[in-house]
Amino acid sequence: MYDILPLFQCLSFHLDGTTLRRMSLVMSALFAMSGRITMLGLSRWSGKGGSYRTIQRFFNTLMPWPTLMWEFFRYQCWRQRDTYLLVGDEVVVSKAGKETYGLGRFFSSLSDQPVAGLAFFCLSLVSVEQRQSHPVRLDQVIRAADKTKKGVKPSGSKGASTSNPSGQSAPSKGKQGRPKGSKNKDKTDVCLNGELRMIKGAILALLSLIAGFLPIRYLVLDGHFGNNHALQMARQCNLHLISKLRYDSQLFVPYQGASKHRKYGARLNPRLLPHSYRVASSIEGGIRTDIYQLTALSSAFASPLNVVIILKTHLKTQQQAHVILFSSDLELAYDTLVDYYALRFQIEFNFRDAKQYWGLEDFMNTTETGVTNAANLSLFMVSVSHRLLQDVRRDWPECSLLDLKAWFRGYVYVKEVLKFLPEKLDPILSAPIFAKVANLGAIHPIPASDTPL
Repeated sequence: MYDILPLFQCLSFHLDGTTLRRMSLVMSALFAMSGRITMLGLSRWSGKGGSYRTIQRFFNTLMPWPTLMWEFFRYQCWRQRDTYLLVGDEVVVSKAGKETYGLGRFFSSLSDQPVAGLAFFCLSLVSVEQRQSHPVRLDQVIRAADKTKKGVKPSGSKGASTSNPSGQSAPSKGKQGRPKGSKNKDKTDVCLNGELRMIKGAILALLSLIAGFLPIRYLVLDGHFGNNHALQMARQCNLHLISKLRYDSQLFVPYQGASKHRKYGARLNPRLLPHSYRVASSIEGGIRTDIYQLTALSSAFASPLNVVIILKTHLKTQQQAHVILFSSDLELAYDTLVDYYALRFQIEFNFRDAKQYWGLEDFMNTTETGVTNAANLSLFMVSVSHRLLQDVRRDWPECSLLDLKAWFRGYVYVKEVLKFLPEKLDPILSAPIFAKVANLGAIHPIPASDTPL
């Protein structure tokens, strides 16, 4: 049986011995158990020393999760020659009841509607060479409290006046358009909303923790953050933003004429771009893909943008669709920009594994500490499982995460059965038994003669 405790020796400076032993018991149970991941289930699979009360104490212990995630990545997952991107995204977990800390209504992309549950914002380091995401920080998103006072009808509700509280007629509106004599606003001086302030604080805390150990240049976010406020937030963190614009965004070429006061040139049509901007073109499956790159301006942004437009045309029907990617780094090549944004999706695989295997969707903790520990543990297990698979695949190349869990589960079954024997079985003789039982739940069976763990 593979001992996972040596993987956590790098955490011994940040956790006491008791908490470290409890973590080892909990993670061994997570690898072996099937079904929903709850504290009761963990206590049943933890074996000796893993009572329900011990599991409770573990989840009620305050732990420095950002430090633990970073230290584990630094000593177990980091590769010196790799290039890393900082990727952020939000994950929503559905929850019932009324007592869970941070419970609110959040938009779920899977349900395509707001759902009752919890939301967490995750920061991850994605290796460009390995094309793998490593979660390093998780912060819970807390919905701002409703400021509407009890007994006061909000504006627009039935029975409330929609014009003037005093009952007088509303004053006539002035001239439409920009007031005469008004000055241009500095678009770099933005007031960040609560969401961006939370993300900025998390990024700065992570960069302070890294402290120059790892050079990070790019922050990759999805299209929700394709706006000037998010870009300025990234620049305040000394990072370049890579994101996606709305398909109907207004973009202009820089003005090249003699006027000193004019800034914007002709407006761009993403589907009728000059061939001089095209940098790549290919045809596959009856669909032509044209890629354009240019430096463009937008009235919503403070600075020029490095824009890459991917236009797909169905050759038979001539139907078209396009995507607009952008970066604040004007020197970034088009293929690198597209590749970096595509790597953003690796964090979605982290969320999938955390929900499917490590209990992100299952935990029933309600206190702030319990929720924080359960959510961070599920993302931490993603990194631990990736690291463990690297060792196992040296002797078992086809091993998947389900195969690894089947092996741990088979080890628990065989260990309990061998306790009934009058004498302890020799490890050489028991190895084929472990492999045979593990094969019962494995997708890629391992021969009985091989013992990778």
